[in-house]
Amino acid sequence: MDEMVLRAALPTTIADRLGSLKAGESVVTAVLDGTGLTGRQRADLQQAAKDVLESQPGVSEARVAIMADKVARRFIAVGSGKGGVGKSTLTANLAVALKRIGHAVGVVDADIYGPSQPTLLASKNAKPEAIDDKLQPVLGTLDIPMLSMGHLVAPGKALAWRGPMAAGALSQLIEADWGAADTILLDLPPGTGDVQLTMVQKHKPDGAVIVSTPQDLALIDAARAGQLFETTGVPVIGLVENMAGYQCPHCGEFSDPFGQGGVESIAERLDLPFLGRIPLTMEIRTASDAGTPPAAEDGSAGQAFATVARKVSDWLDQEQRS
Repeated sequence: MDEMVLRAALPTTIADRLGSLKAGESVVTAVLDGTGLTGRQRADLQQAAKDVLESQPGVSEARVAIMADKVARRFIAVGSGKGGVGKSTLTANLAVALKRIGHAVGVVDADIYGPSQPTLLASKNAKPEAIDDKLQPVLGTLDIPMLSMGHLVAPGKALAWRGPMAAGALSQLIEADWGAADTILLDLPPGTGDVQLTMVQKHKPDGAVIVSTPQDLALIDAARAGQLFETTGVPVIGLVENMAGYQCPHCGEFSDPFGQGGVESIAERLDLPFLGRIPLTMEIRTASDAGTPPAAEDGSAGQAFATVARKVSDWLDQEQRS
């Protein structure tokens, strides 16, 4: 078989990724470059090349290998000491804001018992596939790859799982085929219990962002979350104050139903960076329910999330240089 003829038979989408091609008596071996492709895209490319080559005269078998790129991937945990502080909303919008400034970002919804990322990132009806025993992330808002128990369990079904089972399911999400994504945000369950501890110990994040509202009770729990990361050796990137101030849509007056400045104060007390404030607005609530994160736009809420994203991005860049 003529290797030049075989190469010429390949469409551009395959030929552009062809590394090597060897032809024996009836068997052809090809190696393709899978840089930047997801697992699903690599599988499709492999099958397409195999089909084209085996359709050529004299070829009885085509053996096609895909060489995947090695991505320097960082996992960033987003945690809180208690529920109801907007951690998942922050995670989704932080992912969108990081994507907008050039990061190849993915999201793991690690809140096994209360997954909300499929709603926040508009992927409620998506179902991930498995290739070579690895889950393939689905695509959410801005084509952000993501995985959640909400994609694997029927809507509204309660999970009555003990800690080890929940931790095992979480491992499958984290160990998925993330393709070219270099920054994966882990939306942790609230609290500092068994699931959180197992995850942090087994899949040690490169850094953590802590979210809290300004009131005293939430701040106590936020400090507890910080201690969890400290004792497991996970550096805290910084703290975010959520639901920080409310502007009445009727009279325009500002108020602080949850207090003001508490998170910045505790960040200073713990000698940790303060990443920014996210206001309590109807815009964020309605956009979150609709799966259209305000971080995708340049409004006031989007700018607040962008401020946090830039500081996280600076931390990532600094870590990459060190």
